[in-house]
Amino acid sequence: MSTTAIPPPAAGQDYKATLLPLLISNNVLSFGSYVLKSGRESPYFFTSSLLHTAPLLRASSAAYASVLSSPPFVTTASDGSTKPNFDIIFGPAYKGIPIAAAVTNELAVRDSLAVPPTGTWDNVSYSFNRKEAKAHGEGGNIVGAPLKGKRVVIVDDVITAGTALREAVGIIQKEGGIVAGVVVLLDREERVSDAESKSAVGVAQRDLGENIPIRAVIGLHDLIEKLGDKIGEAEVQRLRDYRARYGAE
Repeated sequence: MSTTAIPPPAAGQDYKATLLPLLISNNVLSFGSYVLKSGRESPYFFTSSLLHTAPLLRASSAAYASVLSSPPFVTTASDGSTKPNFDIIFGPAYKGIPIAAAVTNELAVRDSLAVPPTGTWDNVSYSFNRKEAKAHGEGGNIVGAPLKGKRVVIVDDVITAGTALREAVGIIQKEGGIVAGVVVLLDREERVSDAESKSAVGVAQRDLGENIPIRAVIGLHDLIEKLGDKIGEAEVQRLRDYRARYGAE
């Protein structure tokens, strides 16, 4: 597998223009015919387990950071200063763990590159859970910042059935934390099932309530709108047809 190094975007730049070609060139995002667990034949497939190289991790973490640097995850004061509306970035075990650490680091890097340094993210920490609670040492099943009384944003790769998200919400609430939002890498923007008109992200939004923002770094609409010159009009049309057949409300 080849690795094409594309510099990650700085704050304010189009992170999608940087991330999408890198996902394609490294086969994280591939096109063809794929039978999903749901039984649907999809014209594309997303393999998040391939996000392990330095360029991919940097570009994806920069994309998450761009979302978290924008409303509703931040508030901008009249003097132009930005204040995060969360205290902790939480990565559910296992795929969310490197995401949480990498995104926290990316935010710190952006602070350090600002002239003068802003310190916007100085008080933001990361945390993740163990699959099994540790009975010795510091004990417990939380690693990193304690969650009690803190506003927590969950970061993960995708939402499918929503089971992992519900588990993460339960863990945060059990630890006394406050769920302040969710950011996932991909929203397929398709109905969960024939009986459910909403997407997995839409169902999660309904379950958590409208006051808890759920955002995706990229969605199916981005593939349709931005990839015509990279994958060809025929593949883009297959994406349009798939959305027309299975698209969520």
